[in-house]
Amino acid sequence: MQFKSGSTYLRLAGAVLIVALAGLSGCKTRSGSEVASQPAEKMYTNARKALDNNDYELSTRLYEGLTARYPFSPQARQARLDLIYLYYRRDEKETALDAAEQFLRENPTHPRCDYAWYMKGMINFERVPYKLETWLGVDMSRRPPNDIMAAVTAFSTVVSRYPKSEYAHDAQRRMIYLRNRLAEFEINVARYYMRRGAYLAAAQRSQRTIEQYDGAPAVREALEVLIDAYDHLGLTDLKARVEKVYVTNYPEAKAIVSKREWWHFWGASSARQ
Repeated sequence: MQFKSGSTYLRLAGAVLIVALAGLSGCKTRSGSEVASQPAEKMYTNARKALDNNDYELSTRLYEGLTARYPFSPQARQARLDLIYLYYRRDEKETALDAAEQFLRENPTHPRCDYAWYMKGMINFERVPYKLETWLGVDMSRRPPNDIMAAVTAFSTVVSRYPKSEYAHDAQRRMIYLRNRLAEFEINVARYYMRRGAYLAAAQRSQRTIEQYDGAPAVREALEVLIDAYDHLGLTDLKARVEKVYVTNYPEAKAIVSKREWWHFWGASSARQ
């Protein structure tokens, strides 16, 4: 009788253990293995649904699982594009940038490469501060705005390679804005050189701004700095030539071109005296 009771106890314990294991298996299935056992189409549908519901964590997990399990499927290629956006929205900018670059390397002829390039531009665009810093007493030429240049390159690629892209218009607008920012940066560097008395370096920076960023608002200031730099260098003929260009393009300034003090808004005049 005691043996029978023990046997009954063992059977009951075994049953409980089986139920418990089944429960654990079910939990594991819900968290991972069930997802992994789905076909690519189903996994993508569920991931996209989670994305549309702003469940970025679940969507990311599903997309990553899809790309790992079915790396060469059409759904995986689209998942990699969606992951760029997900990482971007989750403020994982470096991961998003890496994902965009990997997609472009692996799918150079994919019809959605325009989106990957656009996202590269957006990620770098958002790294740019809203106002250019003014560095006093620091060699600004050693701190180039790499994020701006990277964003310009990406947006320029969208505009030039994919002119019919839905992102081309916005990329063009952002590219123009950033191009103007680059011109401002060059002028800030030229100003710094003027303060340091490096007039030849200031002239070269100004000249480069005029040549590379024609049409940017900073070109006018570049001409002003160039005139002042040539004046300090004693290059009278070059100064007169630039003054002529300046007056031709900005006739309203004709009355003040000859007033040398007008150019010294950063205090270079007093520094020279």
